Amino acid sequence: MTIEGVFLWLDFAGIFVFAFSGGMTAARKELDPFGAAIIGAVTGMGGGTLRDLLLGSTPVYWVRAPEYLGIAVAGALVGYFGSALVIGSRRAALVWADAIGLGVFAVIGAQAGLAAGAHWTIAVLTGVMSATFGGLVRDVIVNDVPLVLREEVYALAALAGAVAYVFALSFGAPAGWAAAAAAVFGFVVRAFAIVFNWSLPPISRLRPPSA
Repeated sequence: MTIEGVFLWLDFAGIFVFAFSGGMTAARKELDPFGAAIIGAVTGMGGGTLRDLLLGSTPVYWVRAPEYLGIAVAGALVGYFGSALVIGSRRAALVWADAIGLGVFAVIGAQAGLAAGAHWTIAVLTGVMSATFGGLVRDVIVNDVPLVLREEVYALAALAGAVAYVFALSFGAPAGWAAAAAAVFGFVVRAFAIVFNWSLPPISRLRPPSA
């Protein structure tokens, strides 16, 4: 498979999984299937839309290739109707699906930044935005505190994946292998944060105890 094929399938997978998490969120909030499709599309494509706008790549990718919208809607509906099968652990399924999407999109976003000729620091930033913005909008729409704004290690996991990809390329690693390894690395960091409850301390924990 060519490097373009690797990134295409990573992109499809990331959109489907993120949209799946959006569909599960819609089911948890008891929205209807149309609402699930909207939430899923926003979750799956929001980060990439912001990335393209900032990089000046217009029309954005899903306007040029409408199959992305179909994948997002399909992922959303699978998550929405499939959530009944895991109703007792719906929140856990959502968190893990989100973690997979985060690892993939951190790499996709970083690669898009590099392909646009941006400095590597900007490519890392576009990776983080691609991985986190869709989930942020999803949570805002359904009136949840966004994961990226909580004390959990979330954006840092996306940052780890994006930095790993850029640095792997700088050391001459093949782009396909670098992309796969960095996506897994970002997911593993997020997975460890979920399993071991890693978090950044909020300011209330940093204050000295009152006398």
